[in-house]
Amino acid sequence: MKTRITDITGTRYPIVQGGMQWVGRAELASAVSNAGALGILTALTQPTPEALMAEIERCRTMTDKPFGVNLTILPTTQPVPYDAYVEVIAESGVKLVETAGRSPAEFIARFKQAGVRIIHKCTAVRHALSAQRAGVDAVSIDGFEAAGHPGEDDIPGMVLIPAAARALDIPILAAGGMATGRSMAAALALGAEGVTMGTRFMLTRESPVHDGIKQALIQGTERDTTLIFRALRNTARVFRNSVSQEVNSRESQPGATFEDIRELVSGARGRVAMESGDVEAGLVWAGMGIGLMDDIPTCAQLVDRIVAECRESLARASALTAEGE
Repeated sequence: MKTRITDITGTRYPIVQGGMQWVGRAELASAVSNAGALGILTALTQPTPEALMAEIERCRTMTDKPFGVNLTILPTTQPVPYDAYVEVIAESGVKLVETAGRSPAEFIARFKQAGVRIIHKCTAVRHALSAQRAGVDAVSIDGFEAAGHPGEDDIPGMVLIPAAARALDIPILAAGGMATGRSMAAALALGAEGVTMGTRFMLTRESPVHDGIKQALIQGTERDTTLIFRALRNTARVFRNSVSQEVNSRESQPGATFEDIRELVSGARGRVAMESGDVEAGLVWAGMGIGLMDDIPTCAQLVDRIVAECRESLARASALTAEGE
């Protein structure tokens, strides 16, 4: 498959593994890249910029294919040395960065100087246009179905993807609910030139997440996620468990603030859940696409299946709409 996205990523297929905290490690990123897609290391999973450089070098020992680094720029309870992480990425020789959160405008010149291409994750067309003006090479447009932070507009991919494709000159990746070859075919038909998948790659054999979490998520349906932080205007989609339900309950109280939920939503608790397999130990981030996931394949099996199903779906749609003799 050749699109403007594969021109940017240097990969066989226009499929990108989204950056995921505690998940985007060398084991997963290298397996995704070896399968012909683009693996992504998550910078802030590493405790220091120096640890990120070591993880990049470790990933290089596991794949000779292109991979990238995600840098998510969001408010945190502890200050993050973003400039130092940017410098490590720029000096590492990695050729692609996925940015998320606030605008990466202040870091674009440094990335460009180092020859790093930039894909920025957006949840609204207006943000994508701003990123395009700032100089990013592509955007990943995240619909309301997505795990993580889908924005405050609640626009699903069926509308958001073609709206972005109509408005932008740079290529777009479709994200949010991307879980099968049919999803990818739909995204291409709507104007995207590739897809970003987070939860689907998390639920693979190479993903460094406890099997107990993987099993819980593949047993879930499209109704088993919930939205938290709505009252704080920082909406996030997570798996529905006792922790997320308690967050919802506390948030609904009059005058609730972040301090009322801080101990429930700490990254440390989430990491315990991911590593222990206890799905009730903390927040588990997942998208609505879990309703389309019912197995735990290898990354190679997953990518091959998605590409084959995408081609079959596009051929079927073409046959259905062919003009009669």
